[in-house]
Amino acid sequence: MSAISETAPAPAASRAGGGIGQSMRDSLVIARRNLIRMARIPEMIIFGLIQPIMFVVLFSYVFGGSMMIGGSTSPAEYRNFLMAGIFAQTVTFATAGAGAGIADDMHKGLIDRFRSLPMARGAVLTGRTLADLVQTTLTLLVLAVVALLVGWRTHENIGKVLGGFALLLLLGYAFSWIGALIGLSVRTPEAATSGGLIWLFPVTFISNAFVPTENMASWLQPIAEWNPFSATVQACRVLFGNPGVSPSDAWPMVHPVWASLIWSLLILVVFRTLAVRKYRQAAV
Repeated sequence: MSAISETAPAPAASRAGGGIGQSMRDSLVIARRNLIRMARIPEMIIFGLIQPIMFVVLFSYVFGGSMMIGGSTSPAEYRNFLMAGIFAQTVTFATAGAGAGIADDMHKGLIDRFRSLPMARGAVLTGRTLADLVQTTLTLLVLAVVALLVGWRTHENIGKVLGGFALLLLLGYAFSWIGALIGLSVRTPEAATSGGLIWLFPVTFISNAFVPTENMASWLQPIAEWNPFSATVQACRVLFGNPGVSPSDAWPMVHPVWASLIWSLLILVVFRTLAVRKYRQAAV
């Protein structure tokens, strides 16, 4: 009995003294677990690909001939204008999946099992969001291939193009922490899915993703131009060499790359802090 009592505190000590390295190892273990789960349920990936592909096809061929971009109503011009918005919408809509996944783990009691293990408190959430980032990367890759097939083209060097995709993934990862907070705050996965989508529609549509902001009502233009989503879309258009660079003098539109980085990092820091705090409160 004495031997047991002497060795029992070891997990707690390991948890306390593991530091950043231990936290990263724990996060990668959780990420691996979620990736294996995704691989065993391929319909999760397939259904995640269908929606953005539908958006590409519908917006390109249904609205392509009626939109004026840079004084031209050419469908090809609109497709080049559109794709940055579709890419950004795709990475942000993954937020709903992140929230639903965490809510599902909470509902099934899996999170409680993780809490009993000697692991860093934030590792469960970090691992989940990292796994979602891998899935988002795969979705973005497939979507880029589809975009090329329907006529989307870039006009900058490969370094800038990859930089644009990096900004998209950073925005998606930052938004996934909003989904994590929502997933921890609701009782069911269904509520997490609804809560994860309802706020995304105004964020994505009150932006420069699908139409130029100068075509919006005057009172709506500043909202769209200072939207974090718009900054990333604008940055991607600049880095991809696509049309639609806004003549607006709003700072995020003049310096979209910096605006995208600042917004994404700010969202990441704020919502990761809130999500981890929520997780710790729920663990008490």
